[in-house]
Amino acid sequence: MDVYALLGEVKNGGVSIEQAAEKLKQLPYEDLGFARVDHHRKLRTGCAEVIFCQGKTAEQVAVIFSRLAEAGSNVLATRANEEQYQEVKKRIPRAVFHETAKTITLIVENVQKGLVAVCTGGTADIPVAEEAAITAEIFGARVERIYDVGVSGVHRLLHKIPQINEANAIVAVAGMEGALPSVIAGLVDKPVIATPTSVGYGANFGGLSALLTMLNSCAAGVSAVNIDNGFGAGYMAAQINRIVTQTEKNTAE
Repeated sequence: MDVYALLGEVKNGGVSIEQAAEKLKQLPYEDLGFARVDHHRKLRTGCAEVIFCQGKTAEQVAVIFSRLAEAGSNVLATRANEEQYQEVKKRIPRAVFHETAKTITLIVENVQKGLVAVCTGGTADIPVAEEAAITAEIFGARVERIYDVGVSGVHRLLHKIPQINEANAIVAVAGMEGALPSVIAGLVDKPVIATPTSVGYGANFGGLSALLTMLNSCAAGVSAVNIDNGFGAGYMAAQINRIVTQTEKNTAE
């Protein structure tokens, strides 16, 4: 629910006080029995609640998705599968399934500002990167995807540095030894969100070695999210981007 839009409708006479009060009953959350949908989250944090689909039934995902859609904001569901999507689509035909990212989205507001760069070390890292990219887009950022620029062929990365440095925030996604974020952070003046993936051979330990590399980065300006957490990286990048674009807007005014 967009509370500001609702209050604007009350002010303009489009919605009565009684109707507005009825809608506001959903705040701060709606109790569905198996879930409490946080309709108040966008007002508090700037981003609506996101559905984590893993472990939920298709019916549960579809019900939560439809409730969030009724509130009038963009909707994002992560770690989704085809069965869950088909159930969502029965209720919300406009919902889209992104197979690579394993996300389901509904775009209500398609306003994208600023710029977030999402980079990967290799092609195998793209599923996590796509989760990050779609998350950032859902929450209002324009996204530039720069894939397969890992340090094993560092000339590929160097060629893209001017383009990457135009972004307000950079998501660097890598498995194996996870060196990509450190290299990028040593070449740009923007915050880098290091995102380790579970891509790699045995001694990679399912992404643990990449995570430790990123946590121990000698380059300043690097922060790290958990293994395969493209959502967390995209969300953080969108928050940084929103602060920058809002500051630029305020300065211009």
